[in-house]
Amino acid sequence: MKPTDLLSLLQDVYRDKLALRRRHERAAELVSGYEFNNTYQYVIQREDTHLSWLRSALDALGVTADDGGAPPDVPVPAKGEGGAVALLEADVVAVREFIARWRTRVHQVSQARHRKMLELMMGEAAEHQRFFELAAAGRVDLLGRRPDSVGTGGGVMSTRWVS
Repeated sequence: MKPTDLLSLLQDVYRDKLALRRRHERAAELVSGYEFNNTYQYVIQREDTHLSWLRSALDALGVTADDGGAPPDVPVPAKGEGGAVALLEADVVAVREFIARWRTRVHQVSQARHRKMLELMMGEAAEHQRFFELAAAGRVDLLGRRPDSVGTGGGVMSTRWVS
């Protein structure tokens, strides 16, 4: 793969991953169920790591990552668990499409360091897809189980920081 092709690929993957991360952040604001929201928080944290890797790779090639672009339009779901399930199912599709767009192109990368980074991202994206599938199916123990006597306090707030 030519250096210009590698640069273009890394920039395109970065923009696509950033859009996916922004979509998950918006969905997390709309999903108040504690366990489902925790799934989003975990995925967002890993996506932040992926974006950091991609920014570092682009920096090493002498290019600054483009963080521009409008945030994705995420429809406000119906209230309650049904709305959360609709968002989770939409994220299953979004992550599946992300993997389909990039998986075959990743194997064309000749530089081992960048190929391994992208392969790791694809593997973790597949894990995120599985998390969203399980959450949409109603699984609440994706990130661990809590004792029966411990509740969630009715859900999470829609904002991370409250003054």
